[in-house]
Amino acid sequence: MKIVVTGGLGFIGSHTVVELQNEGFDVVAIDNLSNSSEDVLEGIYNITGKKPIFEKLDLRDKASVQNFFKKYNDTVGVIHFAASKAVGESVENPLLYYENNINSLVYLLQELKELPKANFIFSSSCTVYGQAVAMPITENASVQPAMSPYGNTKQIGEEIIQDVAKVTNLNSILLRYFNPIGAHPSAEIGELPLGIPQNLVPFITQTAIGLREKLSVYGDDYPTPDGTCVRDYIHVVDLAKAHVIALQRLLNRHNLEKVETFNLGTGTGSSVMEVITAFEKVSGKKLAYKIVGRREGDVVSAYANTDKANTVLGWKAHSALEESLATAWKWEQKLRG
Repeated sequence: MKIVVTGGLGFIGSHTVVELQNEGFDVVAIDNLSNSSEDVLEGIYNITGKKPIFEKLDLRDKASVQNFFKKYNDTVGVIHFAASKAVGESVENPLLYYENNINSLVYLLQELKELPKANFIFSSSCTVYGQAVAMPITENASVQPAMSPYGNTKQIGEEIIQDVAKVTNLNSILLRYFNPIGAHPSAEIGELPLGIPQNLVPFITQTAIGLREKLSVYGDDYPTPDGTCVRDYIHVVDLAKAHVIALQRLLNRHNLEKVETFNLGTGTGSSVMEVITAFEKVSGKKLAYKIVGRREGDVVSAYANTDKANTVLGWKAHSALEESLATAWKWEQKLRG
């Protein structure tokens, strides 16, 4: 069965392509290479023995999306990762985020709903909860006003999918993930940020390898045990496997509603300082860091209640924080030779 993965050479997308191919799916990976590299195809091949079909495509180009689905009209499912994803950057450049994250989604859905089988897995985010009132966060937690344009694009994206599913053959699962980290244990693929990393763990590994002078910790005066922000860090392979399970749920028509929502996390919150300490332990490296002011758009604390994903979806995260950080460090070392 042919599955389309948008952003298929990106961090989460590439790991999901691996898991799909391991399950016997034929994969077409779409990517515009704005935050990825075609070299990732080699890493996927080295793990699975097979390269996905690759189409270099910008989903903001409506005609290109139309032509793609004319060519691949036997598609039975789409897993949609392609989006800009940095909170800080979205605050500085909101129009980039609205164009890239909303337009591409609309153009995809316009074509997908015309296919006989319209199964859609949406890469959503815990940012839709804003600063949740209670921890851990359940899927029933109210969606709060977005604290960044990035978070807002995920909220709007979910609303668009709900509206389309009401009046078309679209079936969808919204996967709200917390903080993906790590790399494939083979170190063949991993996180490959272009330029200065926007996420904590690649900044940590780049600092440890000597690429960055020191890590900035954004605020140590939050109402948390050590004053730094708390997040739920999930290994990217665990996350990728959840997408395959969600897709199979739709393909087998096991979904109970046309649009279902699941949190994907470990259920454990770790502070920035706890992540730094854990990394120092697994790497044997002392990390240079400095405390700086808070960053706009950051919530104090966010970690998942994963009961629904565990019981209804039949998925559970297996890798603990230290194991995830060890794979990220192995990948960084391989990148820098």
